Amino acid sequence: MLWVLWIGARRAYPIANLNSLFVSFALLLAPLWFFGFGAGSWLRNIFRSKMALILGSTPLAVPWIVFMLWTGRGRWEPGIWILLLHPLLSALLVIWKPLSRMGWQDWLALAAIAAIYLLRVLDAAWPFPGSTLLPKLFVADLVLYLYCVVRKLDGMGYSFVPIADAFKIGLREFAYFLPLGIGLGMLLNFIHFHPRVPSPLAVVSGILITLLLIAVPEEMFFRGVLQNLLETRFSKTTALLLASLLFGLSHFHKGAPFGWKYILIATMAGVFYGRAWRAQRQLLASIITHTAVDTVWSLWFR
Repeated sequence: MLWVLWIGARRAYPIANLNSLFVSFALLLAPLWFFGFGAGSWLRNIFRSKMALILGSTPLAVPWIVFMLWTGRGRWEPGIWILLLHPLLSALLVIWKPLSRMGWQDWLALAAIAAIYLLRVLDAAWPFPGSTLLPKLFVADLVLYLYCVVRKLDGMGYSFVPIADAFKIGLREFAYFLPLGIGLGMLLNFIHFHPRVPSPLAVVSGILITLLLIAVPEEMFFRGVLQNLLETRFSKTTALLLASLLFGLSHFHKGAPFGWKYILIATMAGVFYGRAWRAQRQLLASIITHTAVDTVWSLWFR
């Protein structure tokens, strides 16, 4: 997968410091990948004390440190956030450990993470074209550590082990959403069909980029963590609608100062992503739905 992404990166971003960016990207991607095969349980067995849980997150700053030492181009101001966010939020959930229900600690932690990401506080840490996805991966690593290791949130379903039902559910929800999403998008004059035959490499790289950089981080946060926690306070339907609305609102800055059309379509898509996850509480199902929708969108609609 890294090889395919490396080829795509070289074609899309022919810049001098691409090697350092890609190494940093690979290091940021590693937690997302290995947590999908049980790394969270392994770390929970190692970090048994409160101090171990707080300090155990510090290696997640390594991708930025490597980039800084390699290029000397990153800025130290966002680097302070990178170095402090993990231990501070880990301490919040360790010292004032929330109950099984969503507590004020969760609201505070998730609000801080969302603000850091939406305000683009970390963008200057990797100041190169094409590096805007690296802060997103960093935030995803942070959320994974907090809720797979520190908080030990049940029912996330974060696993990449292939399950036949997850594929069936994911593709089913994709089939349900596609005509509605395309219909609404064209009715609002938000998307237009562009018939073409993409190359196999474009299809494969498009699927991998969407899967790893968009679907996995977003589904882990909005379904595995947010919708999951909301279900401890509200009914499943209310949690689904709230998580979908927040997912839609997170797209407000795309395409316009306040892209209400994008928000509306993303909210509708979020309902089907949430349905896919909720069916068997498997993130792989919603990841498949999300990947299929965004891949079709990127290849044939603009």
